[in-house]
Amino acid sequence: MSTSTARRVSAGRIVGSIAVVGAAAAVAGLGTFGAFTSSTEAVEAVADTGVLSIDVSIAGTSAPVPYSSFGMLPGDSGSFPMDLRNGGSVDLASLVFESRATTSSLLDTDQVNGLQLKLETCATPWSASGQNWTCSGGATELYDGPIVANSPLTGARSLQAGVVDRLLATVSFPDTNQNALQNQSSTFEFTFTGTQRDGGNR
Repeated sequence: MSTSTARRVSAGRIVGSIAVVGAAAAVAGLGTFGAFTSSTEAVEAVADTGVLSIDVSIAGTSAPVPYSSFGMLPGDSGSFPMDLRNGGSVDLASLVFESRATTSSLLDTDQVNGLQLKLETCATPWSASGQNWTCSGGATELYDGPIVANSPLTGARSLQAGVVDRLLATVSFPDTNQNALQNQSSTFEFTFTGTQRDGGNR
């Protein structure tokens, strides 16, 4: 119900009550009895459905996020920023991040010595200085673990309608001197899945 509609209904009820009381007082003075009715204009009721929308893109754009890292050595890492946007009109009950290997190798199957991933969110766009990235006001960690993951993002800002998470994904190769991980190659697909809140009385 709109705000303007609520005011109109409230005023109508007040006027209707005054009319009934005034008529009752006048009739009582004449010593007669009567039945009284009162009405007000119809309530304007409006209902619509919400829109559920979540998308990810290169930071500051609407383009897909490509990321490649070749020739990584133990101890190497690389970061890339991206925007996770709740473009809908309703809040989300949950947001889940999933990363899976579309081409697999020891880089993803070895969860200890293989590639690791960290996801962080910032309220403002990330700033780059060489290979380093900083978040004004401090970043919030959403995930830190093996690159193949299925994890809820409980602290994500984009759980709220119309809000954007300024994400930074950092892929790192642990310095564990595992010769078996030489000459390995994996390809990954990142998916963010938003789930609507439960329905209820409105």
